[in-house]
Amino acid sequence: MQKVISKNGAVVAANQTSLAARLSFGAGAASLLCLTTLHILSPEFDPSWRMVSEYALGNYGGLLSLMFLAQALSCVALFFAVKSQIQTVGGRIGLFFLLAASVGMAMASVFDVTHNLHGLAALIGIPGIAIAALIVGVSLSRKPIWSSTRRLLLWTANLPWISFVLMVTMLFIGLSRSGGEFGPDVLIGWPNRILIAAYSGWLMAVASQAVKLYGQKS
Repeated sequence: MQKVISKNGAVVAANQTSLAARLSFGAGAASLLCLTTLHILSPEFDPSWRMVSEYALGNYGGLLSLMFLAQALSCVALFFAVKSQIQTVGGRIGLFFLLAASVGMAMASVFDVTHNLHGLAALIGIPGIAIAALIVGVSLSRKPIWSSTRRLLLWTANLPWISFVLMVTMLFIGLSRSGGEFGPDVLIGWPNRILIAAYSGWLMAVASQAVKLYGQKS
């Protein structure tokens, strides 16, 4: 009887984590869809140099808030989907940054670019996912049960921090040429969009693999 209860409990746990993984994937896809839709609906914001957060100054600020909120939800859901697979101190640090990133993204959904707290939200959320992706991705790739997806995990884990470095580099080069003033000469718009797309891509990649894994276990 005890074995039956134990088995049923394991199935329930697997189903719950599978649900969390599916939620993470769906929310990540929603954030990517919102970004694409904003790009189409607000052509007045030149994507070569205008930041994604500036869409709040247009007619679709609500859609931008939804994008940030979806990404925050994807981070939280992924935390619950993979936390049982991570036992190392380093991996848990990665999970901490994943939750911190969700706080930053949630703040960005409430405090837009016109608010003083938007800068703090960006400071928490932008590097948070880049760090979490690398640490969590590497930690999961070392688990035997995730070995079949090791290459995908490592590729997608590296994309966020590479995109982050690219954006910071373009920002530094642009500001140094423009005398510290933002404008058409500071070509940070596309790197910023690539960064957000890379974040959503990583969340979706890990979540999709978690769905397959827990589907097999149940």
